[in-house]
Amino acid sequence: MTEALIGLAAMMALSFLRVPIAISMGLVGFLGLWWMRGLGPSMASATTVVYESGFNYTLSVVPLFILMGNFVTRAGMSKELYRAAYTFVGHLRGGLAMATVLACAGFGAICGSSIATAATMTKVAYPSMHDHGYSDELAVGTIAAGGTLGILIPPSTIMVIYGIMTQTNIGKLFAAGVLPGLVAVGLLCLGVQYMCWRNPAAGPAAERAGWSERLQALRDVWAVVVLFTVVMGGIYGGIFTATEGAGIGAAGAFFFALARGVLDRKALLAVLTDSARTTAMLFVILVGALIFSNFLNYTSMPADLKGLITHWKLSPVTVMVVICAIYVVLGTAMEELSMILLTIPVFFPIVTGLGMDPVWFGIIIVVVVQIGLISPPVGMNMFVVKSMLPGMTTQTVFRGVWPFVWAEVALLAILVAFPSISLVLPTLLKL
Repeated sequence: MTEALIGLAAMMALSFLRVPIAISMGLVGFLGLWWMRGLGPSMASATTVVYESGFNYTLSVVPLFILMGNFVTRAGMSKELYRAAYTFVGHLRGGLAMATVLACAGFGAICGSSIATAATMTKVAYPSMHDHGYSDELAVGTIAAGGTLGILIPPSTIMVIYGIMTQTNIGKLFAAGVLPGLVAVGLLCLGVQYMCWRNPAAGPAAERAGWSERLQALRDVWAVVVLFTVVMGGIYGGIFTATEGAGIGAAGAFFFALARGVLDRKALLAVLTDSARTTAMLFVILVGALIFSNFLNYTSMPADLKGLITHWKLSPVTVMVVICAIYVVLGTAMEELSMILLTIPVFFPIVTGLGMDPVWFGIIIVVVVQIGLISPPVGMNMFVVKSMLPGMTTQTVFRGVWPFVWAEVALLAILVAFPSISLVLPTLLKL
Protein backbone atom coordinates (compact mmCIF):
# COMPACT_ATOMS: atom_id res chain seq x y z
CA MET A 1 0.00 0.00 0.00
CA THR A 2 2.83 2.42 0.87
CA GLU A 3 4.57 1.89 -2.48
CA ALA A 4 1.31 2.53 -4.36
CA LEU A 5 0.62 5.77 -2.46
CA ILE A 6 4.16 6.99 -3.11
CA GLY A 7 3.72 6.16 -6.78
CA LEU A 8 0.40 8.00 -6.99
CA ALA A 9 1.89 11.04 -5.25
CA ALA A 10 4.90 11.04 -7.60
CA MET A 11 2.68 10.74 -10.66
CA MET A 12 0.44 13.62 -9.52
CA ALA A 13 3.48 15.76 -8.74
CA LEU A 14 4.88 15.21 -12.23
CA SER A 15 1.50 16.06 -13.74
CA PHE A 16 1.29 19.32 -11.80
CA LEU A 17 4.78 20.13 -13.10
CA ARG A 18 3.23 19.88 -16.60
CA VAL A 19 4.96 16.63 -17.51
CA PRO A 20 2.64 14.90 -20.06
CA ILE A 21 0.37 12.46 -18.27
CA ALA A 22 1.46 9.53 -20.46
CA ILE A 23 5.12 10.09 -19.52
CA SER A 24 4.21 10.62 -15.85
CA MET A 25 2.32 7.34 -15.60
CA GLY A 26 4.80 5.33 -17.65
CA LEU A 27 7.87 6.68 -15.86
CA VAL A 28 6.49 6.19 -12.35
CA GLY A 29 5.22 2.71 -13.22
CA PHE A 30 8.59 1.70 -14.70
CA LEU A 31 10.60 3.09 -11.78
CA GLY A 32 8.15 1.60 -9.28
CA LEU A 33 8.53 -1.90 -10.69
CA TRP A 34 12.30 -1.40 -10.85
CA TRP A 35 12.27 -0.49 -7.15
CA MET A 36 10.13 -3.47 -6.15
CA ARG A 37 11.28 -6.18 -8.53
CA GLY A 38 14.45 -5.06 -10.22
CA LEU A 39 15.49 -3.57 -13.55
CA GLY A 40 15.09 -6.75 -15.61
CA PRO A 41 11.46 -7.50 -14.69
CA SER A 42 10.56 -3.81 -15.05
CA MET A 43 12.01 -3.63 -18.57
CA ALA A 44 10.32 -6.91 -19.50
CA SER A 45 6.95 -5.61 -18.26
CA ALA A 46 7.25 -2.32 -20.16
CA THR A 47 8.36 -4.10 -23.35
CA THR A 48 5.44 -6.53 -23.12
CA VAL A 49 2.93 -3.71 -22.67
CA VAL A 50 4.23 -1.81 -25.71
CA TYR A 51 4.30 -4.96 -27.87
CA GLU A 52 0.87 -6.24 -26.86
CA SER A 53 -0.74 -2.82 -27.22
CA GLY A 54 0.67 -2.39 -30.72
CA PHE A 55 -0.44 -5.85 -31.89
CA ASN A 56 -3.74 -6.10 -30.01
CA TYR A 57 -6.45 -6.72 -32.62
CA THR A 58 -9.20 -5.41 -30.35
CA LEU A 59 -7.46 -2.03 -30.05
CA SER A 60 -7.83 -1.48 -33.80
CA VAL A 61 -11.42 -0.46 -33.05
CA VAL A 62 -10.08 2.85 -31.67
CA PRO A 63 -8.52 4.30 -34.85
CA LEU A 64 -11.40 2.98 -36.95
CA PHE A 65 -14.07 4.76 -34.90
CA ILE A 66 -11.92 7.90 -34.87
CA LEU A 67 -11.61 7.69 -38.65
CA MET A 68 -15.37 7.20 -39.00
CA GLY A 69 -16.04 10.26 -36.87
CA ASN A 70 -13.66 12.39 -38.94
CA PHE A 71 -15.26 11.31 -42.22
CA VAL A 72 -18.72 12.02 -40.78
CA THR A 73 -17.61 15.49 -39.73
CA ARG A 74 -16.12 16.16 -43.16
CA ALA A 75 -19.34 14.97 -44.85
CA GLY A 76 -21.32 17.66 -43.03
CA MET A 77 -23.94 15.30 -41.60
CA SER A 78 -24.22 17.49 -38.50
CA LYS A 79 -26.00 20.20 -40.48
CA GLU A 80 -28.78 17.85 -41.57
CA LEU A 81 -29.24 16.59 -38.01
CA TYR A 82 -29.48 20.12 -36.61
CA ARG A 83 -31.94 21.19 -39.30
CA ALA A 84 -34.15 18.14 -38.66
CA ALA A 85 -34.21 18.79 -34.90
CA TYR A 86 -34.80 22.51 -35.49
CA THR A 87 -37.94 21.92 -37.59
CA PHE A 88 -39.58 19.98 -34.74
CA VAL A 89 -38.66 21.98 -31.62
CA GLY A 90 -37.33 25.31 -32.90
CA HIS A 91 -40.67 27.07 -32.31
CA LEU A 92 -40.53 26.40 -28.56
CA ARG A 93 -38.91 28.72 -26.05
CA GLY A 94 -35.31 27.57 -25.97
CA GLY A 95 -36.12 25.38 -28.97
CA LEU A 96 -32.90 26.05 -30.87
CA ALA A 97 -30.92 25.03 -27.78
CA MET A 98 -32.96 21.83 -27.44
CA ALA A 99 -32.45 21.19 -31.16
CA THR A 100 -28.72 21.48 -30.49
CA VAL A 101 -28.97 18.83 -27.77
CA LEU A 102 -30.88 16.50 -30.11
CA ALA A 103 -28.43 17.11 -32.95
CA CYS A 104 -25.51 16.41 -30.59
CA ALA A 105 -27.14 13.10 -29.66
CA GLY A 106 -27.56 12.14 -33.30
CA PHE A 107 -24.07 13.23 -34.25
CA GLY A 108 -22.59 11.45 -31.22
CA ALA A 109 -24.28 8.26 -32.41
CA ILE A 110 -22.06 8.21 -35.49
CA CYS A 111 -19.02 10.03 -34.16
CA GLY A 112 -18.09 8.65 -30.71
CA SER A 113 -16.08 11.68 -29.64
CA SER A 114 -17.19 14.37 -27.23
CA ILE A 115 -14.64 16.93 -28.39
CA ALA A 116 -15.47 16.39 -32.07
CA THR A 117 -19.20 16.72 -31.33
CA ALA A 118 -18.72 19.96 -29.39
CA ALA A 119 -16.41 21.45 -32.03
CA THR A 120 -18.71 20.54 -34.90
CA MET A 121 -21.90 21.75 -33.26
CA THR A 122 -20.23 25.04 -32.31
CA LYS A 123 -19.81 25.76 -36.02
CA VAL A 124 -23.29 24.52 -36.89
CA ALA A 125 -25.53 25.70 -34.03
CA TYR A 126 -23.96 28.80 -32.49
CA PRO A 127 -24.46 31.13 -35.51
CA SER A 128 -28.16 30.22 -35.66
CA MET A 129 -28.73 30.76 -31.93
CA HIS A 130 -26.79 34.03 -32.04
CA ASP A 131 -28.85 35.30 -34.98
CA HIS A 132 -32.11 34.46 -33.16
CA GLY A 133 -31.10 36.47 -30.08
CA TYR A 134 -30.11 33.62 -27.75
CA SER A 135 -27.92 34.59 -24.83
CA ASP A 136 -24.29 33.54 -25.12
CA GLU A 137 -24.52 31.71 -21.79
CA LEU A 138 -27.34 29.48 -23.01
CA ALA A 139 -25.77 28.94 -26.43
CA VAL A 140 -22.28 27.94 -25.32
CA GLY A 141 -23.53 26.02 -22.28
CA THR A 142 -25.86 23.94 -24.44
CA ILE A 143 -23.19 23.16 -27.02
CA ALA A 144 -20.56 22.20 -24.44
CA ALA A 145 -23.01 20.01 -22.51
CA GLY A 146 -24.59 18.49 -25.62
CA GLY A 147 -21.14 17.56 -26.87
CA THR A 148 -20.69 15.22 -23.91
CA LEU A 149 -23.37 12.96 -25.42
CA GLY A 150 -20.75 11.90 -27.96
CA ILE A 151 -19.15 9.53 -25.43
CA LEU A 152 -22.36 8.17 -23.87
CA ILE A 153 -24.46 7.35 -26.92
CA PRO A 154 -22.65 4.53 -28.76
CA PRO A 155 -20.21 4.18 -30.39
CA SER A 156 -17.90 5.70 -27.80
CA THR A 157 -14.10 5.72 -27.68
CA ILE A 158 -14.19 5.97 -23.88
CA MET A 159 -16.32 2.80 -23.69
CA VAL A 160 -13.89 1.03 -26.01
CA ILE A 161 -10.89 1.98 -23.83
CA TYR A 162 -12.74 0.93 -20.66
CA GLY A 163 -13.79 -2.37 -22.26
CA ILE A 164 -10.25 -3.16 -23.34
CA MET A 165 -8.72 -2.29 -19.95
CA THR A 166 -11.26 -4.31 -17.96
CA GLN A 167 -11.94 -7.04 -20.55
CA THR A 168 -15.63 -6.09 -20.57
CA ASN A 169 -17.69 -6.90 -23.67
CA ILE A 170 -17.73 -3.74 -25.83
CA GLY A 171 -21.05 -4.69 -27.45
CA LYS A 172 -22.67 -4.84 -24.01
CA LEU A 173 -21.23 -1.44 -23.12
CA PHE A 174 -22.60 0.08 -26.33
CA ALA A 175 -26.06 -1.36 -25.67
CA ALA A 176 -25.95 -0.22 -22.05
CA GLY A 177 -25.31 3.38 -23.12
CA VAL A 178 -28.48 3.80 -25.20
CA LEU A 179 -31.13 4.33 -22.49
CA PRO A 180 -28.87 6.46 -20.25
CA GLY A 181 -28.14 8.52 -23.36
CA LEU A 182 -31.85 9.17 -23.88
CA VAL A 183 -32.27 10.08 -20.20
CA ALA A 184 -29.32 12.46 -20.56
CA VAL A 185 -30.96 14.15 -23.57
CA GLY A 186 -34.12 14.70 -21.54
CA LEU A 187 -32.24 16.13 -18.56
CA LEU A 188 -30.19 18.49 -20.73
CA CYS A 189 -33.38 19.74 -22.37
CA LEU A 190 -34.76 20.35 -18.86
CA GLY A 191 -31.59 22.34 -18.18
CA VAL A 192 -32.40 24.49 -21.24
CA GLN A 193 -35.93 25.03 -19.97
CA TYR A 194 -34.64 26.02 -16.54
CA MET A 195 -32.37 28.66 -18.05
CA CYS A 196 -35.25 30.00 -20.17
CA TRP A 197 -37.56 30.03 -17.12
CA ARG A 198 -34.95 31.96 -15.16
CA ASN A 199 -34.41 34.39 -18.05
CA PRO A 200 -37.15 34.21 -20.73
CA ALA A 201 -35.16 36.47 -23.04
CA ALA A 202 -32.28 33.96 -23.12
CA GLY A 203 -33.99 31.64 -25.60
CA PRO A 204 -36.73 33.26 -27.71
CA ALA A 205 -38.87 31.00 -29.87
CA ALA A 206 -38.22 30.76 -33.61
CA GLU A 207 -40.76 30.30 -36.41
CA ARG A 208 -42.82 27.10 -36.50
CA ALA A 209 -41.92 24.80 -39.39
CA GLY A 210 -44.63 23.15 -41.48
CA TRP A 211 -44.98 19.39 -41.82
CA SER A 212 -43.68 19.41 -45.39
CA GLU A 213 -40.49 21.09 -44.19
CA ARG A 214 -40.20 18.61 -41.32
CA LEU A 215 -40.61 15.59 -43.61
CA GLN A 216 -38.02 16.98 -46.02
CA ALA A 217 -35.60 17.50 -43.11
CA LEU A 218 -36.13 13.91 -41.99
CA ARG A 219 -35.42 12.65 -45.50
CA ASP A 220 -32.12 14.54 -45.45
CA VAL A 221 -30.81 12.53 -42.47
CA TRP A 222 -31.15 9.14 -44.15
CA ALA A 223 -27.35 8.75 -44.36
CA VAL A 224 -27.00 9.14 -40.58
CA VAL A 225 -29.78 6.62 -39.94
CA VAL A 226 -28.33 4.08 -42.37
CA LEU A 227 -24.81 4.36 -40.96
CA PHE A 228 -25.93 4.04 -37.34
CA THR A 229 -28.33 1.16 -38.11
CA VAL A 230 -25.74 -0.85 -40.02
CA VAL A 231 -22.94 -0.40 -37.50
CA MET A 232 -24.89 -0.74 -34.25
CA GLY A 233 -27.44 -3.19 -35.64
CA GLY A 234 -24.68 -5.45 -36.87
CA ILE A 235 -22.89 -5.37 -33.51
CA TYR A 236 -26.05 -5.91 -31.46
CA GLY A 237 -27.30 -8.60 -33.84
CA GLY A 238 -24.07 -10.56 -33.60
CA ILE A 239 -23.39 -10.21 -37.33
CA PHE A 240 -19.95 -8.78 -36.71
CA THR A 241 -17.72 -7.74 -33.83
CA ALA A 242 -17.20 -4.18 -32.60
CA THR A 243 -13.90 -4.02 -34.50
CA GLU A 244 -15.50 -5.20 -37.73
CA GLY A 245 -18.38 -2.79 -37.16
CA ALA A 246 -15.93 0.08 -36.75
CA GLY A 247 -14.28 -0.87 -40.05
CA ILE A 248 -17.62 -1.01 -41.86
CA GLY A 249 -18.61 2.32 -40.31
CA ALA A 250 -15.37 3.98 -41.39
CA ALA A 251 -15.78 2.66 -44.93
CA GLY A 252 -19.42 3.77 -45.05
CA ALA A 253 -18.58 7.26 -43.79
CA PHE A 254 -15.79 7.46 -46.39
CA PHE A 255 -18.18 6.66 -49.25
CA PHE A 256 -20.81 9.11 -47.95
CA ALA A 257 -18.19 11.88 -47.81
CA LEU A 258 -16.94 10.91 -51.27
CA ALA A 259 -20.47 10.93 -52.72
CA ARG A 260 -21.08 14.42 -51.33
CA GLY A 261 -18.04 15.76 -53.12
CA VAL A 262 -16.27 17.01 -50.00
CA LEU A 263 -13.37 14.57 -50.06
CA ASP A 264 -10.69 15.67 -52.48
CA ARG A 265 -7.05 14.58 -52.11
CA LYS A 266 -6.21 17.41 -49.71
CA ALA A 267 -9.26 16.77 -47.50
CA LEU A 268 -8.55 13.02 -47.41
CA LEU A 269 -4.97 13.66 -46.32
CA ALA A 270 -6.21 16.02 -43.59
CA VAL A 271 -8.68 13.39 -42.30
CA LEU A 272 -6.07 10.63 -42.27
CA THR A 273 -3.46 12.86 -40.61
CA ASP A 274 -5.87 14.01 -37.90
CA SER A 275 -7.00 10.43 -37.25
CA ALA A 276 -3.41 9.21 -37.01
CA ARG A 277 -2.47 12.04 -34.65
CA THR A 278 -5.43 11.37 -32.34
CA THR A 279 -4.81 7.61 -32.38
CA ALA A 280 -1.13 8.05 -31.56
CA MET A 281 -2.01 10.30 -28.62
CA LEU A 282 -4.50 7.76 -27.25
CA PHE A 283 -2.09 4.84 -27.64
CA VAL A 284 0.77 6.65 -25.91
CA ILE A 285 -1.51 7.51 -22.98
CA LEU A 286 -2.81 3.92 -22.91
CA VAL A 287 0.70 2.43 -22.85
CA GLY A 288 1.74 4.73 -20.01
CA ALA A 289 -1.41 3.85 -18.07
CA LEU A 290 -0.92 0.10 -18.53
CA ILE A 291 2.69 0.31 -17.28
CA PHE A 292 1.47 2.24 -14.24
CA SER A 293 -1.38 -0.26 -13.80
CA ASN A 294 1.06 -3.17 -13.70
CA PHE A 295 2.96 -1.41 -10.93
CA LEU A 296 -0.22 -0.77 -8.89
CA ASN A 297 -1.39 -4.36 -9.34
CA TYR A 298 1.94 -5.65 -8.04
CA THR A 299 1.54 -3.62 -4.84
CA SER A 300 -0.94 -4.57 -2.14
CA MET A 301 -3.17 -1.54 -2.80
CA PRO A 302 -6.20 -3.30 -4.37
CA ALA A 303 -6.28 -5.97 -1.64
CA ASP A 304 -5.74 -3.39 1.11
CA LEU A 305 -8.61 -1.24 -0.14
CA LYS A 306 -10.91 -4.27 -0.23
CA GLY A 307 -9.84 -5.14 3.30
CA LEU A 308 -10.53 -1.58 4.44
CA ILE A 309 -14.04 -1.70 3.00
CA THR A 310 -14.68 -5.05 4.69
CA HIS A 311 -13.30 -3.80 7.99
CA TRP A 312 -15.55 -0.74 8.04
CA LYS A 313 -18.50 -2.77 6.68
CA LEU A 314 -19.28 -0.20 4.02
CA SER A 315 -22.28 -0.94 1.82
CA PRO A 316 -21.78 -1.15 -1.99
CA VAL A 317 -23.90 1.99 -2.44
CA THR A 318 -21.71 3.96 -0.03
CA VAL A 319 -18.57 2.78 -1.80
CA MET A 320 -20.06 3.76 -5.15
CA VAL A 321 -20.99 7.23 -3.92
CA VAL A 322 -17.46 7.76 -2.60
CA ILE A 323 -15.93 6.62 -5.91
CA CYS A 324 -18.24 8.92 -7.88
CA ALA A 325 -17.35 11.85 -5.61
CA ILE A 326 -13.64 11.19 -6.14
CA TYR A 327 -14.14 11.12 -9.91
CA VAL A 328 -16.11 14.37 -9.92
CA VAL A 329 -13.36 16.12 -7.93
CA LEU A 330 -10.62 14.71 -10.17
CA GLY A 331 -12.61 15.75 -13.24
CA THR A 332 -12.27 19.40 -12.32
CA ALA A 333 -8.47 19.21 -12.47
CA MET A 334 -7.50 16.33 -14.80
CA GLU A 335 -7.97 15.41 -18.43
CA GLU A 336 -10.73 12.78 -18.63
CA LEU A 337 -9.04 9.91 -20.47
CA SER A 338 -5.99 10.12 -18.26
CA MET A 339 -8.21 10.14 -15.18
CA ILE A 340 -9.94 6.94 -16.27
CA LEU A 341 -6.73 5.15 -17.18
CA LEU A 342 -5.19 6.15 -13.86
CA THR A 343 -8.06 5.14 -11.60
CA ILE A 344 -9.55 2.05 -13.26
CA PRO A 345 -6.75 -0.25 -11.97
CA VAL A 346 -7.53 0.96 -8.43
CA PHE A 347 -11.35 1.04 -8.45
CA PHE A 348 -12.31 -1.79 -10.81
CA PRO A 349 -11.16 -4.65 -8.53
CA ILE A 350 -13.06 -3.05 -5.64
CA VAL A 351 -16.26 -2.71 -7.66
CA THR A 352 -16.21 -6.25 -9.04
CA GLY A 353 -15.20 -7.58 -5.62
CA LEU A 354 -18.40 -6.10 -4.19
CA GLY A 355 -20.43 -7.90 -6.84
CA MET A 356 -21.27 -4.85 -8.97
CA ASP A 357 -21.81 -5.31 -12.69
CA PRO A 358 -18.75 -4.17 -14.72
CA VAL A 359 -21.00 -3.03 -17.59
CA TRP A 360 -23.02 -0.79 -15.26
CA PHE A 361 -19.83 0.55 -13.71
CA GLY A 362 -18.54 1.37 -17.20
CA ILE A 363 -21.61 3.54 -17.87
CA ILE A 364 -21.17 5.26 -14.50
CA ILE A 365 -17.56 6.04 -15.44
CA VAL A 366 -18.66 7.54 -18.76
CA VAL A 367 -21.24 9.76 -17.03
CA VAL A 368 -18.64 10.96 -14.53
CA VAL A 369 -16.36 11.80 -17.45
CA GLN A 370 -19.25 13.77 -18.98
CA ILE A 371 -19.44 15.84 -15.82
CA GLY A 372 -15.68 16.39 -15.94
CA LEU A 373 -15.88 17.58 -19.55
CA ILE A 374 -17.98 20.59 -18.52
CA SER A 375 -16.74 21.16 -14.96
CA PRO A 376 -14.68 24.30 -14.33
CA PRO A 377 -11.81 24.98 -14.29
CA VAL A 378 -10.45 22.50 -16.87
CA GLY A 379 -13.49 20.93 -18.53
CA MET A 380 -12.26 20.06 -22.03
CA ASN A 381 -15.52 20.79 -23.86
CA MET A 382 -15.68 24.31 -22.44
CA PHE A 383 -12.28 25.16 -23.84
CA VAL A 384 -13.06 23.56 -27.20
CA VAL A 385 -16.13 25.80 -27.54
CA LYS A 386 -14.25 28.88 -26.34
CA SER A 387 -11.33 28.25 -28.70
CA MET A 388 -13.74 28.25 -31.63
CA LEU A 389 -15.43 31.47 -30.46
CA PRO A 390 -12.49 33.82 -29.80
CA GLY A 391 -14.72 36.68 -28.62
CA MET A 392 -16.32 34.55 -25.90
CA THR A 393 -15.10 35.07 -22.34
CA THR A 394 -14.22 32.21 -20.03
CA GLN A 395 -16.64 33.56 -17.41
CA THR A 396 -19.53 33.38 -19.89
CA VAL A 397 -18.75 29.75 -20.67
CA PHE A 398 -18.44 28.86 -16.98
CA ARG A 399 -21.80 30.48 -16.16
CA GLY A 400 -23.44 28.78 -19.12
CA VAL A 401 -22.44 25.23 -18.21
CA TRP A 402 -23.40 25.17 -14.52
CA PRO A 403 -27.11 24.27 -14.98
CA PHE A 404 -26.02 21.42 -17.25
CA VAL A 405 -23.42 20.22 -14.75
CA TRP A 406 -26.26 19.78 -12.25
CA ALA A 407 -28.38 18.04 -14.90
CA GLU A 408 -25.61 15.47 -15.43
CA VAL A 409 -25.09 15.08 -11.69
CA ALA A 410 -28.82 14.21 -11.56
CA LEU A 411 -28.23 11.67 -14.36
CA LEU A 412 -25.41 10.11 -12.33
CA ALA A 413 -27.64 9.85 -9.24
CA ILE A 414 -30.43 8.21 -11.28
CA LEU A 415 -28.10 5.61 -12.79
CA VAL A 416 -26.54 4.80 -9.42
CA ALA A 417 -29.98 4.40 -7.85
CA PHE A 418 -31.45 2.41 -10.75
CA PRO A 419 -28.80 0.18 -12.38
CA SER A 420 -31.51 -1.53 -14.47
CA ILE A 421 -31.64 1.51 -16.77
CA SER A 422 -28.16 0.62 -17.98
CA LEU A 423 -28.53 -3.16 -17.94
CA VAL A 424 -31.96 -3.78 -19.46
CA LEU A 425 -30.88 -3.56 -23.12
CA PRO A 426 -27.80 -5.84 -22.83
CA THR A 427 -30.06 -8.35 -21.06
CA LEU A 428 -32.82 -8.18 -23.66
CA LEU A 429 -30.36 -8.42 -26.55
CA LYS A 430 -28.60 -11.36 -24.81
CA LEU A 431 -25.17 -9.93 -25.59
